[in-house]
Amino acid sequence: MGTARPISESQLRLIKPGLRLFTRLHVFLYRLSGGRLFNRMGGGEVCIVTMKGAKTGRAKDFPLMYVPYKDGIVLVASLAGAPRHPVWYHNLMKHPAFEVTKGSETRTLVARLATAAEKADVWPLCCQVYPAFALYQRRTDRDIPVFICEPVTG
Repeated sequence: MGTARPISESQLRLIKPGLRLFTRLHVFLYRLSGGRLFNRMGGGEVCIVTMKGAKTGRAKDFPLMYVPYKDGIVLVASLAGAPRHPVWYHNLMKHPAFEVTKGSETRTLVARLATAAEKADVWPLCCQVYPAFALYQRRTDRDIPVFICEPVTG
């Protein structure tokens, strides 16, 4: 499964510019191909999540691994076990409604932070779909947040 060596803040700062570029390219190629390209990462399925930025309120796209769950999805804010939450965590906390694109299908979901009991239920499923989530949890002291994302009703 690999080492559980923590990721440092200085390592995050070094990879951040490359990560931004990769994210833009990933989203571009995913959308251009209708989700036929860049639809998997490390074995996990990827969707494109379009959400409002917590600070700017502007639409931002993120390619994120997801776990199918009931009528929606689960998103895991792991940041590969980094010591802090990914940027998109703060966006969903402030603006929980977002669009998700899987393949060529787009729909609106609402995210909520899983309770401790819900996380205990879905965490094994998350690790089954993408085993590296367990490694990421071992890398960090923070409790990796899990979002339950459900379709908008009404």
